[in-house]
Amino acid sequence: MSISLTAEQERFIQTKLQAGKYRSAQEILEIALRLLDEYDRADTAWIEDVREKIDAAISVSDQTPPIDGETFVSQVLERFQQARQTQK
Repeated sequence: MSISLTAEQERFIQTKLQAGKYRSAQEILEIALRLLDEYDRADTAWIEDVREKIDAAISVSDQTPPIDGETFVSQVLERFQQARQTQK
């Protein structure tokens, strides 16, 4: 496989090599690919975590009687006011 780099990407790699932290462009690419894989796995884990939380919220909401919007907003405002008073 061959890849094409932009001039900026080549300068970036050259700068890293000149700093002496990496031995070769190959090493830099290997690290970049490993980090990309870790990023993808973390993203997948985050998505799964959010799905679980959404499912849990749906399950709780199925067991909770509905309230009208005005009551909900009043309860939220009351909690904010209580929190503000506790901070004083």
